[in-house]
Amino acid sequence: MTTVIKKNYTQKLVSYATEFAYKTIPNVVIKQTKMIMLDTIGAILAATSPKYDGSRIIIDFVRNLGGKEEASIIGRAFKTSCVNAALANGTMGYYCDIEPHHVKAILHAPAVLVPTVLAVGERENVAGKALIAALILGVDIEARVSLALSPTGLYARGFHPSAVCGTIAAAVAAGNLLNLAPEELTNAIGLSACQASGLLAWENDKTEMSRPFQMGVAARNGVTAALLAQAGFGGPEIFEGKYNIFEAFSGEKDYEELTRGLGSEFEIMNLAKKKYSCCAFVHPGLDALLQIMEQNSVTGDDIQRIIFRFPSLGARLIDNSELKSHNAQYILAVAAFNKRVTIDDILLDAREDSKIMELSKHIEVVYDTGLDQHFPQRYDSIVKVKTKSNQIFQERINFAKGTPENPMTAEEIQEKFKTLAMSSTSEERSNEIISTIKNLEDIAYVDVLTKLLQFKPK
Repeated sequence: MTTVIKKNYTQKLVSYATEFAYKTIPNVVIKQTKMIMLDTIGAILAATSPKYDGSRIIIDFVRNLGGKEEASIIGRAFKTSCVNAALANGTMGYYCDIEPHHVKAILHAPAVLVPTVLAVGERENVAGKALIAALILGVDIEARVSLALSPTGLYARGFHPSAVCGTIAAAVAAGNLLNLAPEELTNAIGLSACQASGLLAWENDKTEMSRPFQMGVAARNGVTAALLAQAGFGGPEIFEGKYNIFEAFSGEKDYEELTRGLGSEFEIMNLAKKKYSCCAFVHPGLDALLQIMEQNSVTGDDIQRIIFRFPSLGARLIDNSELKSHNAQYILAVAAFNKRVTIDDILLDAREDSKIMELSKHIEVVYDTGLDQHFPQRYDSIVKVKTKSNQIFQERINFAKGTPENPMTAEEIQEKFKTLAMSSTSEERSNEIISTIKNLEDIAYVDVLTKLLQFKPK
C-alpha cells in the first residue's frame, strides 16, 4: 500500500504570511508597490464622481448602514466600519476598469487589496511599512491561488478569478495587519473561502455595477473572515480537505503554484498598469489600432473595416459583450474616433454617436487558435485595418503598454494619477497624495494618507 504524504500547502502559506515583514522586501518591490498603490487610488478617486450611479449608490448604502467610524470612504467626508469601507472602496476600485491587473492570473488584485489594506490599516492605524507589506503579501496570495486553480478553468465554469481568489487574499492581507496567529490565519483562510463568490454573469449587466461590486464583496468578505478569526471563530481546511476549492471552483489543481517562489518571486512585480478604461484583453488591440492610425495618418472616418484577432480561449469575453467595458467592437470604434478610451466612454455612453456605432458594426473579433499558445501569460493580438480607399494595414502587439514587458514610466503613472484624481479633487491635494505615497515607508501612521483621501466631492 502506497502512503500519500500530505505536503500541507495551507501550513506553508500561513507560515509565509504570518512571518512576512517589510524588512524582507527588496527595494525594487517596494518601489513597484507604491506605484501600484498610487495607480489604484487614482482609479478609485475617479470612480467617486457623483455622476456615476454605481459609486453613488454603494456610498449611500454604506452611509445608511452606519457602523463604528473606523475607516474612510475614499472621496467622501465620512467614515464607517472597516468592513463597510472595504465594500464601498473595493467596488469603486474596479468600477472604472483602469486599475492595475495581473495578466497571467487574469486578476484585478489591487482593486480588492488596496481597499482592504487601507480599511484595516486605518482601523489599526498601522505604519506605512505595514501597509506596503500587507499589499505585497495579498497580491502574492491572490495570484498564486488563481494560478493553482487555473484562471481559464475558473472562467470555463463561469467564475470570476478576481472575486474568488481575491476573497482569500483579502483575508490574508487583513490577517497580516491584525497580527493573527497561525491558527487564527488558517481559520481566516477557511472562512474567506466559505464566502468566496463571483459569477461571470455580470457580463450581461449593462449597468456595469455588478462587475465591480464583486471586488467590493471580495474585500468585505475577506476582512470579515479575518476579524471573525481574530475573535476565535473557526474555519475549515480549503486547499487539501475532502471538499476543497479546486473541486468546487475549477476542477483543476496545481498545488505547486501555491508556494512556488514564495519569498523570492513577488507577484506584485507582474502587475500591469492600464492606459485605457476597459477590459485588459482589448488593450493590445487598442495599441495596435492606434499605432496603425498614427503611423499611416488614418482617421476614424477613413476606416471601412477592422479585424481583431485574439486568442480563442479569451475572445468570447470581449466579442460583442453586452458590457461597454468588455465589448471589443465598441471599444475599438471609440478609440478609432477619439484616439483614447476614457472612463466616461464606459460609465456613461458614446453609443448615441452614429459614427461610432456604424464602425462597430464593421469590426470582427476572430477567435484565433493560433494565438492560444501563450494565453493567458500574454494577450497576443493582431489588428488588420482596411480603409475606404482599399489600403490594408496590419499590426501585431503581444504586450500592451503598461505590462512589465512594455512598462509605463513612473512619470507616466503619476500623470495618469493626476488626470484621474483631479476629476474629483484639486491638483494640490493630488500632488500631496503623490508625495505621501512616494514616501509611504516613512509615515508612522496610515491616517496621514487616509486623511488626504477623505473630502467632499467637487
